[in-house]
Amino acid sequence: MNNPIIALVGFEKDFQHIDFDACNFGDLQIVHFENGLRLVQEWTEQQLNVAAVVSNSEILSNGGLSLLETLKKRQMPSTPFFLVVRYFNANLRILALTAGVSDVFRVPVEKERLEKRLNFLVQHWTSLNREVKITSRPVYHIGFAKRLFDVFFAGLALILLFPLFLIVAISIWVESKGPVFYYSLRSGTGFKVFRFYKFRSMYVNADQKVKDLKHLNQYDLDQEKKEVRKPELQLCNSCVALGKCQYPVYADGAQWCEKDDLYINSQKSGSAFFKIANDPRVTRVGHFIRNTSIDELPQLWNVIKGDMSIVGNRPLPIYEAEKLTTDKYVLRFAAPAGITGLWQVEKRGRGEMSEEERLVLDNTYALKQSFWNDIRLILKTIPALFQKENV
Repeated sequence: MNNPIIALVGFEKDFQHIDFDACNFGDLQIVHFENGLRLVQEWTEQQLNVAAVVSNSEILSNGGLSLLETLKKRQMPSTPFFLVVRYFNANLRILALTAGVSDVFRVPVEKERLEKRLNFLVQHWTSLNREVKITSRPVYHIGFAKRLFDVFFAGLALILLFPLFLIVAISIWVESKGPVFYYSLRSGTGFKVFRFYKFRSMYVNADQKVKDLKHLNQYDLDQEKKEVRKPELQLCNSCVALGKCQYPVYADGAQWCEKDDLYINSQKSGSAFFKIANDPRVTRVGHFIRNTSIDELPQLWNVIKGDMSIVGNRPLPIYEAEKLTTDKYVLRFAAPAGITGLWQVEKRGRGEMSEEERLVLDNTYALKQSFWNDIRLILKTIPALFQKENV
């Protein structure tokens, strides 16, 4: 296919907010792709002449900045990249534009505005891309000393703790059949999304119980929220044929569909964090490895990969990170993501930590971060591991 095309990603056939076939895009041909993976696959195999990409995805979801980053890593030809979203604010817009998104449209989309914006960028993309080159500057650069310490410490710990890894893995599997390890997508330094590894401490069906336990959220006790969710996940038209969701948004032990209105609405209010005291979803082995922080040990592999550091602010599930884009809280993402940090040492185990206190401690660490301060926090972490608070 040599004709220039507009790649529409993640749009259902019955998408009501804009009729793309009625738009005037000149000689550009419209081609639908179920998801970003299919776009990349066909773009590569068929040598498609993609003039622009329009993705129906939230900014921090799989079809948003993650797809844009994938296109860059695959070294696909540079083209205008647009997002059609249902939820966004001024800070998310800045985040998207800084990452290289050409523009963000909120549904319902103004047909004339989309036409004018897309046609202009396609026609002038070569000159605009040459004259105004968008570069992403890392929010935080790990110094040589800190990186050397991270690799040495994590590598040595993985070797020495291998027998413990084996014992824990067998114990988890014996009590509750299923995967020993799991990962969730987390947002770390500069909102970078990566796979975050842990030992499984919950029963395999823990995600099905989240909706029944949200009223116990310790960060939400001072807010009264009424939430009604469907008892089972309802698949959209583009997902029914495959029998599974193609637009997943992951959190720690839970999954939503980014096209679920109830999920989108939940982002507009409520606490950013989710934690339950004496969580009934946790296994007996899970209680032990959580209380001793053994469940965190697989994150040593994240340190080796460079996703995290030994000391830093905890990386957050995407649905939590979406709520912390205001000037008051975004500073926490300027620090390295880490296994242990200031709030774990200062507050964990004392039972009285509000969401506000946790965020203040994250910002404080970001402002005062240094290699020697990290060493001090590591020395203070050891007694904090043996906590009394059962969370």
